[in-house]
Amino acid sequence: MAEFKFEIVEELLVLSTNDKGWSKELNRVSFNGAEPKYDIRSWNADHSKMGKGITLTNEEFNTLLEAFRSKK
Repeated sequence: MAEFKFEIVEELLVLSTNDKGWSKELNRVSFNGAEPKYDIRSWNADHSKMGKGITLTNEEFNTLLEAFRSKK
């Protein structure tokens, strides 16, 4: 079984933090050396453990931003 690697390339936003110290964050993350993607998920305080989340390509993230901007 191959080793799973990740690197938080850019920390963008902490959305919330729960009473156990886990934070839901928006970051740019590289998984297994791949091109970094936008990533929304929960992390423990030292970023050594992660919860389930969602990753978005640059194009998907821009589509999401445009959808929010067009809502009024």
